[in-house]
Formats: sequence, C-alpha cells, structure tokens
Amino acid sequence: MVCVETGKDNHLKPLSLSAVYSAANSKAQPIIKSHTSVASHDTVSLVVEFQHCSEIFISTGGVHSVALCEKKDIVTFKEDISRNNALDKLFGECILKDIPMKDRMVVTSCRISSEILLKVAKRNIPILISKSAPTNLAVSFAAETGITLIGFVRAKRMNVYANEWRVI
Repeated sequence: MVCVETGKDNHLKPLSLSAVYSAANSKAQPIIKSHTSVASHDTVSLVVEFQHCSEIFISTGGVHSVALCEKKDIVTFKEDISRNNALDKLFGECILKDIPMKDRMVVTSCRISSEILLKVAKRNIPILISKSAPTNLAVSFAAETGITLIGFVRAKRMNVYANEWRVI
C-alpha cells in the first residue's frame, strides 16, 4: 500500500500499486462494464490531435506519448523515453490533480503490451487507442477485462481488436 499526498489537504490517499503486471493480475481484474463509446471518426481525430501535441517526438522521434481523453478532447498529455513511465506520469498527474479517469480513454503512441493494458484496466479505463500494434497477450487481456482495444489508427483506418461494440 502506498499513500500519496495531494497537497489539497493533510490526508493521504491510499493506493494499491503493483510494481509487476502479469497474467496473474488479469485473472483478479474485474471486468470493466462502462457504457462509454467513441465514434470511429472521433478516434482518428483524437490521434491526429495527439500527434501534434508531441513536440519532443516531432523533434527527436525518441519518446513515447500518452494522453487521457474524453470523446473528442485531450484532457492531459505526457511523454517519456519509456512507455511505462509515460503512462505512470499520466496516472500520477490524474491522481495528484483529482482528474477522473473512469469512463475516459487512453491514447498512446506505443505498442500495447499486456503490462500497458493491465495498467489501464486497473484504472477502470474502458478504451485504449494506439497508433501502433498490440501484442497477442494484450488482445487476450482486453477481451477478458472488457477493454475496447484499438490499434494502428492511421489516416482513416484502424483495427479494433476487442470489445468492438464501443466503436460506433
């Protein structure tokens, strides 16, 4: 158990954090039952906007980017050389600033590994979007946990790997 001080009050928020995400974690993960959906054209528009936010990637090509999004807008955006660190930075900012994550989406530039997918599932986020590919294990975990997994979002195309009913 880790306690995080938000600075808003003197109370610490207890968080259950796991340093390792594995197949065993997926078995204990409750199924995400959100009714959140996204239009396919909004998915493409979000990814285009997302790519323009990444000044470091545009300059260097050497970082991973991640954003928490509503249906049509980016709520917050982070970058790091490590895809896991970028996601951790995003979740950390959300926790510290009391930004709700439930029923929102994560957009990322990185390949979706099972660890990335499970981190998103732990935050009860129903839709995960990437311009890259997921691993086979991530696709299996997405189906098991109820996450809509969208990859290879480019131009006017995308692949929906799991729980496609949320893409309208």
